This record gives sequence, structure tokens and C-alpha cells, in this order.
Amino acid sequence: MLSNKKIVLGISGGIAAYKCAHLVRLLVKNGAQVKVVLSQAATQFVTPQTLSVLSKNEVWTDFFDASHNWNNHVALSEWADMMLVAPVTANTLAKMAGGQCDAILMAVYFSMRSKVVLAPAMDLEMYQHPTVKQNIEKVSSFGNHIIPAESGELASGLLGEGRMAEPETIVAFIKNYFTKDLPLLGKSALVNAGPTYEAIDPVRFIGNRSSGKMGVALAQHLAALGAKVTLVLGPSSLKLNNKHISLIRVESSEQMYEATLANYKQQDIVICSAAVADYKPKQISEEKIKKQEFGIDLELVKTQDILAELGKQKENQCLVGFALETHNLIENATKKLKNKNLDLIVANSAIDEGSGFGGNTNKISILNKHNKITHFELKSKEEVAADIVHYIIDFIKSKK
Repeated sequence: MLSNKKIVLGISGGIAAYKCAHLVRLLVKNGAQVKVVLSQAATQFVTPQTLSVLSKNEVWTDFFDASHNWNNHVALSEWADMMLVAPVTANTLAKMAGGQCDAILMAVYFSMRSKVVLAPAMDLEMYQHPTVKQNIEKVSSFGNHIIPAESGELASGLLGEGRMAEPETIVAFIKNYFTKDLPLLGKSALVNAGPTYEAIDPVRFIGNRSSGKMGVALAQHLAALGAKVTLVLGPSSLKLNNKHISLIRVESSEQMYEATLANYKQQDIVICSAAVADYKPKQISEEKIKKQEFGIDLELVKTQDILAELGKQKENQCLVGFALETHNLIENATKKLKNKNLDLIVANSAIDEGSGFGGNTNKISILNKHNKITHFELKSKEEVAADIVHYIIDFIKSKK
């Protein structure tokens, strides 16, 4: 599972670099985003143009690009979920072990915040040399992961250990690495998100300002941690391209009610972040209502309460609701938590700066059914989603 994983591929100057075109293609085919950093020596074996076309990203070979703009190696290290260096030559290995930073590949490596995976490749005698073995042990002690070289025919014509692992083996290793770090693997999650539109006539509706961004970010983070996700999304311009998220688009509160309830029983985690209308027109005109001099009377009736119904039917699901308030935030969220039989509720204010509908940030508090309240700072909705999902994971673990 490499969907949306961000991988920096560092290529040093060994003959095995020619395999990296195929490696990039396999990583991209498996859903990864790949950015390539080439050593100057590696450009003798594989061209930046080839790797740029395959990765769909610019390839870095120096601290400065063709327009003399500085390439920020720190930003690249912050972007990555993993750095893969393949092949790792004896020279590159020695630099990693000794702290020698003389090129952009090494600068990215020494700046890397995420895990680093190394795939050594060199001739038989080099690979067996005591210094190389010592350096492999040393860089492993730094927390780097080593994909051992394989046995076979070497560039020198000798047979033995030293071949870089095949691209398929490297991709399998990376998949396995990310799978081990997926706390929700094997779990199912249901999220509803966005507004609902309640029709008045064929062209008019009652709605709200919800964009669905918070719910979509939650669905994506759940999927990134291994969950099989169903997202019930109200009217929204947001687009998803994630094979691990099953998307159900709806418009009205009734459609959202039916879709959410139909997918509820088989879930482990259910997050109701949708801004569902509380009221809808009692009668829907089949024709467009013409403008009238003195206005119209619009009779409203209550919509079905999705969260309350889920609370009644709850078995083993971890049920999470949202409370968006303009006043008495914690008091109202606490009542909703208890009255609707929730495990957790995410409370946020509609009037706090940077919070509420439409924007790219949010400021939340999470309340659990044991009366514990945890406050979070203003963050991007992606970061808020991560906070919520990790809180849910810890909450589920605490019940075991």
C-alpha cells in the first residue's frame, strides 16, 4: 500500500543506477509520489530527463537548478514519508557513515526526518571488505533500514553477493515497511461529510456553508493508516482519487441518512462530520416558485437525526460526532455526547477565527464519554484530521 506515500529516491553513481528507471515506474504504479535526487556520478548511468518523465516531477542533481535558483534540500526532507537510496555505492556509504556532506544527495540524506532505506550495490570484493561491513553496521545503528544486496552476476563478470536488490524486491520491502506502520490495517471506517441540500423547488434549496474538507481529510487519513473507508459525501466540489476510499455521493439529508445507516453495521469506526440540515421544507414544489411581491411562507419540518439513530443501533463501533456551536461550546457538546450515545465528540466553534466552515484550518476540542476533554491548537484541517484519528486509535486501545 503506497497510495499517496511521498518517497525521495536518491541514486548514487553505480552501474545499478540503470535499474532505477524501472524502480521509479513501479513506485508510481503502486500509487507513490516520487521525487528523485541524482548524484553527479549517477547522471552517467541514467538521465534526469528519463527519471523526470517517469516520476512526473523535477529531478534534483545540484544545489542550484538551471535558472540558478537554490534547491531547498530541507523542504524536500520535510515533504518525504521515506527516503530510499538505491544504489548505495561504497563511496556514498562511507559518506553516510562519516558525516561527509559534499553534494545535494548527501544534504537531503542528512536533513531527512523520515525513515531512510538503503539498497547497497557494489562488486563482490567491495561488498565483503571489512570497512564496508563496518559502515553498513554503522549506518544501520543510526536507524536506517538496509535491503541486503543479492547474489548473482556482477558488472565485473564475477558471480557473488553485491547486486542491488531487484526493483520488485525493493518495492515489496517498502510496502511491507508501511504496512507494519498501519495501525488500522484490517479495520473498516465510515465517514459522512459535507453539507446537505434540502430542495424547495427544482432550482432552490436550503443548505449551509460546509465544504466537506474536514470529513474528506479524515477519510484520507484513515485510509493512509490502513483502514478500508466508506465516505458518504454531500454536495461538494472536492474530488478524491484514492482506491482505498469508497465514495458515495448524496445530496439531501434523507439520502445521507439512508447511505450512512446502510453502511453502519460492518464498521469499526464511524465519524459523523457532515453538516446535516436540521430542517427541510415540508412540501417541495415540482415547478420553480415565481417571485411574489409579498414573499412566501415556507413551512419546515425536522429531518431524521442520523447521529441519534446510530447511537441507538450502536454495537461495537467507535462512534464519533461533531459539534459546531456559536456559544456554550463545551456544555452543548457534552449534552450531545451523552444524549446520542457517542464515544467521542469533536467540538469546534463557528465564530473562532480560523475555525468552522469553508476554511483550510480548524481549532478543536475532543471530549470522550469518560468526561475527559483534550484541547488542540489551531491547525490545518489535514493536521486536525491526524489528531482526531490518532485520538480514536488511542481510545480504542484503552478499551481493550
